[in-house]
Amino acid sequence: MSLVRLSPDAPMSHRLLSAMQVIHWRNAVVVTLLLIGAFFMLLPFFWMFATSMRPASEAYQLPPSFFPERIDLRSYRELLDAPIPFLQMYWNSFFVAAVTTIGVVITSAMAAFAFSRTRFPGSSLLFGLMLLGLMVPPALVLIPLFFGMAAFGIVDSRWALILPGLANPLAVFMMREFMRSQPREYEESAFVDGASYWTIFRRISLPQMGPPIAALSIIVFTTSWNNFLLPLVFVRSFDVMTLPVGILALSGSFGDGSLSVIMAAVTMGVLPLLVVFLVAQRFIVESIASTGVKR
Repeated sequence: MSLVRLSPDAPMSHRLLSAMQVIHWRNAVVVTLLLIGAFFMLLPFFWMFATSMRPASEAYQLPPSFFPERIDLRSYRELLDAPIPFLQMYWNSFFVAAVTTIGVVITSAMAAFAFSRTRFPGSSLLFGLMLLGLMVPPALVLIPLFFGMAAFGIVDSRWALILPGLANPLAVFMMREFMRSQPREYEESAFVDGASYWTIFRRISLPQMGPPIAALSIIVFTTSWNNFLLPLVFVRSFDVMTLPVGILALSGSFGDGSLSVIMAAVTMGVLPLLVVFLVAQRFIVESIASTGVKR
C-alpha cells in the first residue's frame, strides 16, 4: 500500500483518514486485542469508582451491577466525617512519598555519577555489595530496622517511613546504567577546562538524566504511597499513619455494610497515582526527545 504524504496544513480529518489507510490489517488485529485487554483491565477500576458513588445497600446487591441506579456521594461525606482523620492520613502519605522520591532521586543520581564517571579503589566491589540489597526481602531486615529506629527515637514518626526508603539499590542501578550509556564528550571537555566533579554533575550530567529521573520518580512515589509493611510496624498513632494502614483501620471502624465508604477511600487513594503517572509520562517523552548528544 502506498504512503500518501500530506502537507502540515492539511485538515485534521484528512490526516486521520490517511493514517487509517496505512494501518495494516495485522496491526488492526493487534490493536483490537489490546483494546479488549485494556477494557477487562479497567473493569475493576470502573467498579471501584461506581461503588463509591452508590448507597451501601446497593453495593452488596446480587447480581452486581457496574452502573449505579443513582449517583450518591454520601459515602465521601461519611469518609470525611469519620472518626479516623482521613485527610491527615492523606497528607501523611503524600509527604512521605514526596520526600522519599526527592531523596531517592538526589542520592541515586549522585551515587550513579560516582560509580560511572569516577574511579576509586574498590568501586566495583562496593557496587556489587550494594546490588546484594536487591536480593534481601524487606521483611528480613524489619526487626533490625525497628531497633535502629527505636534507638534514634523516631518510631511512630514520618521519618521512620522515609529514611529506610532512601537506601534504594535499584534506583542507583537504573541511574548508573543510563549514565554509562551517555556520551562523555561534554564532561571531558568541561574537566579539561578545569571544572570540578560537582560542577560537571550539576550542570552537564544531571540535565541529561531526565528520562530515568521521570521513570524512577513514578516507581519510587508509587512504591512509597502503597507501602503497607513499614507503616504497619513503625506507626501507631493516626497523626502519622499513611493511607494503606489507615484504610485498614477505616474498614474496622465502619464495620460491615460500609463497602461504599471503603471504595471511596480507595478511589481517593488511587487518584494521586494516576495524576503522577500522567504528568511524569509527559516529562519522559519530552526528556527523551530533548536529551542526548549526537556522536
